[in-house]
Amino acid sequence: MSEHHGHHIGGAYVPARSPERIQVVNPATEEAFASIADGSASAVDDAVQVAAAAGADWAATPPAERAMVLRRLADVFEKRAEEVSALVTRQNGTPISVSRAMQQQVPLNYRYFASLADALVEEEPVAVSVGDAFVRREPVGVVGAITPWNGPQPLLAWKIGPALAAGCTAVVKPAPETTLDAFLFAEIASEAGVPAGVLNVVAGGRGTGAALVEHPLVRKIAFTGSTVAGRAIAESCGRNLKRVTLELGGKSAAILLEDVDLDAFKPFVATACSPNTGQVCRSLTRVLAPRARYDEVVDAVSSAMTDIPLGDPTDPANLFGPLVSARQRERVESYVELGRQEGAKVVVGGGRPASLPRGYYVEPTVFRDVTNDMRIAREEIFGPVVVVIPYADEAEAVAIANDSEYGLGGGVFSPDRSRATDLARRVATGTIGVNSASFPMEAPFGGVKNSGLGRELGPGALDPYLELKTIFRG
Repeated sequence: MSEHHGHHIGGAYVPARSPERIQVVNPATEEAFASIADGSASAVDDAVQVAAAAGADWAATPPAERAMVLRRLADVFEKRAEEVSALVTRQNGTPISVSRAMQQQVPLNYRYFASLADALVEEEPVAVSVGDAFVRREPVGVVGAITPWNGPQPLLAWKIGPALAAGCTAVVKPAPETTLDAFLFAEIASEAGVPAGVLNVVAGGRGTGAALVEHPLVRKIAFTGSTVAGRAIAESCGRNLKRVTLELGGKSAAILLEDVDLDAFKPFVATACSPNTGQVCRSLTRVLAPRARYDEVVDAVSSAMTDIPLGDPTDPANLFGPLVSARQRERVESYVELGRQEGAKVVVGGGRPASLPRGYYVEPTVFRDVTNDMRIAREEIFGPVVVVIPYADEAEAVAIANDSEYGLGGGVFSPDRSRATDLARRVATGTIGVNSASFPMEAPFGGVKNSGLGRELGPGALDPYLELKTIFRG
């Protein structure tokens, strides 16, 4: 078993002072293959102090030069993408074909943020009634980036890319399950010429993350994860008056209009309703079906879920793999049992696949006869479980979609693109697709209600990492 008992601080691997360790388990084999340090508050302080010390030089680096560094980062990542993909799959069970697709997006993200750095206007005049004035954009300072295990590198890019483009330095606290690829990314960043201290990685669990959030020199937190954790982070940031961006949970709805072409919709069951074995926050896990076509929709969704190949995540033919951990599998199984108790009916799945006795696998599962007041329709399960809910008309479909504490994603499916778009406007969510599951990085992404605060991506992606200073002269 390999040991990674340290952190990446100031451009070098630094041994951990804390003796505490966390095992890294391959979810396909249930075997530990590595261990990482459970970082202490002192390790966080070391990383933050180094990031703060590197801040002045990086902030003074012209945006065009920062853009060049980001483009080199994209180039080096591209060369090592297969290495990253394999490591991510080993850590969290993401099917290798899905992992490769995720890593293909990462260099595109960094190049996009480089283009935003190129376009960054650091100072510009404003019209005033007396004298003259101009606005200066300055980096907020040290950023704490806390990333989840389900899409570690793309979600890190969404935070580190704009932070570095804006002139901020960063301390990254990855999820324990996917810390090894964060260390690999730190190597990639050093190879690409990211200056020492600008990017740092501290390993550890919740206590490490809490220490990062609370550190007084950290002026901005960018977090993707659960709503429960997001609330605690928001409370801390509010108390300490520091900036925060939160991308949290979801229970998004796919609204199928009565003219939906089910053959056209079925591929979206894998890519939109249950991507990455259902472990994606914006998955459309509530399928809303017109009552007149309810049985037909249930059959189509069930057929599509059954057809998704499940098995060894290192086999490119498989699109579903194991869940990330034994705890996550137990969580999903508890919801399946809860759904039965609530009166919903399992159409397909509902258990563990007999052909896969080893690994944290669950069968792709579809529930019918679901009402929106059931917990399986209201709470985020984070596994390959889809519920199909009937509706009478468009007004009820919108009401059901909006009757949720979440508002992260969504989808409307109909050959009538204009009608579907009009309905999408009425859904209370941060992002919603019309006959599409592909989200463009050039548009803002984020949630409303309990799905988060702020936005990532899009033309304003740098704004959360910049302070505005007004300089006025008589």
